[in-house]
Amino acid sequence: MDLETAFHLEVNTERLVIRPLLKTDYKNWLTEFKNRYPSMHRHDKGKLDMTECTVDWFNSLVEKHQQFALNDSAHIFGVFRKEDDVHLGMVDFSTLGRDNFQWGRIGYSIHNQHWGNGYGKEAVEAALNIAFTQLGFHRIEAHINLDNPASVKLAERVGLEYECTRKGFIYEFGEWTDNLIYCKNSPG
Repeated sequence: MDLETAFHLEVNTERLVIRPLLKTDYKNWLTEFKNRYPSMHRHDKGKLDMTECTVDWFNSLVEKHQQFALNDSAHIFGVFRKEDDVHLGMVDFSTLGRDNFQWGRIGYSIHNQHWGNGYGKEAVEAALNIAFTQLGFHRIEAHINLDNPASVKLAERVGLEYECTRKGFIYEFGEWTDNLIYCKNSPG
């Protein structure tokens, strides 16, 4: 993927713009992180300490995201509300394998103060379109903790199908945890 394409992937939906973060997004991005509600469950980070997230730190983050895209190791998108450009969350794709696989993993998160508005479904559907049509993935997987029914519900609502449970799949929370694997192949 060339530099121009890697940094300018964007899709618009009825209410949202899904695109890579820009350095000019700092204030908006920081405001929405600061406005998060306290954690509502184990998989919701809730309010975070943002004191280290200076303009310089954010500019480095944007550059790191650009390098990931250029290297095709990850493609990270901000989710913005079209009407007022409020930062609602993120959707990302990690490249798991190319060559004969064209295989990636999706991650998604909407700031908890914006839950219940359908933004997650709308953003993930649009991002999947980017993954299949512009990033060239054939298969996308979501790796979901067993105790995260909200993520399962979202995966199912956007057409990902349960494939299996991978035992001791990822090290988190101080232990090797099982993950539900949901997947979708490119419609084309």
